[in-house]
Amino acid sequence: MTDDVLFLSGPQVTRLLDADTAIASQRAAFTALGSGAADLSAKIMHSSRFDDSVVFAYVSRLSADSGAVAKSGSVNPGNAAAGLPTIHAVLSVLDPVTGRLTAVMDGAAVTILRMAAASAVAVDAPATPDSTDLAVLGSGTQAPAHVRAIARVRPLKSVRLWSPTPRNRNRNRNRAAETPAELGFPAEAVGSAEEAVSGASLVVACTLSRTPVVHGEWLAPGCTVVSMGSFEPTRREVDTDVLRRGVLSEAVVVDDPATAAEHAGPVVDALRAGLLTDPVGLGEVLTGRAVARAAPGDIVYYNSVGLGIQDAAAAWAVVQAAKGERR
Repeated sequence: MTDDVLFLSGPQVTRLLDADTAIASQRAAFTALGSGAADLSAKIMHSSRFDDSVVFAYVSRLSADSGAVAKSGSVNPGNAAAGLPTIHAVLSVLDPVTGRLTAVMDGAAVTILRMAAASAVAVDAPATPDSTDLAVLGSGTQAPAHVRAIARVRPLKSVRLWSPTPRNRNRNRNRAAETPAELGFPAEAVGSAEEAVSGASLVVACTLSRTPVVHGEWLAPGCTVVSMGSFEPTRREVDTDVLRRGVLSEAVVVDDPATAAEHAGPVVDALRAGLLTDPVGLGEVLTGRAVARAAPGDIVYYNSVGLGIQDAAAAWAVVQAAKGERR
């Protein structure tokens, strides 16, 4: 059974899923979701009673030509202090016709790449053409991945980096020093979240924080805010004012409204308070069924909790690339 099964390690996945391929896979995932063409099952998330880890599992299918993809793993926030990915997982890819096992791959690598790529898609859809100044809050693996991915869809001129963990700020200083040579624009590690966010046209929060690190009063007109660490009802990287400004602009976007209503902390709070009634799915924006930005000065807020359809699209892109190398 295993003779024809692809077993792909993290480095192999990273090599096969380059930034542009990852972004294309996420655009395909959300377009399929927005048009109702994808199979998306409910997401299982369970907080451990033993520590602050969270176990998750889901199964999705992108299209008739690509089989189901199952992902299971855990989020371990404490890993960030050791410079390790906070998410570890494994993906199983099934044949679209027979259901036989086609591939098994490292889920951490897929997750890092597809999360950043999805944020790039979310930024590209509503961000104004002159959105070139990026603030990134966080110091884990998602921080540099987001800088690289967003640089593929916007001609960035500067990046400001900040970490809520003091001992991790040296890591951001090192990354800031390396960014000009790698990506061709300056980067700066700053001393506070407000300093990072103020004046930025693009803000990405990837912190796993349970208390807000982005405040609405700091946001410049026309800013696009991405939160990808608010994936549980108890985690909220942005304050109520960010949501309020997004609601006023009718520009609160989520990866999937039904999933966000259960899992996305800031969205859950806003729905319960009656501040928000109808968040927009990113797939609706990509398919033209909804508009994320009506005016240049609107504040757009995007909350991602992560969906199985993203892994399904990314995993099949990896499988196709691997098979192409075998020919």
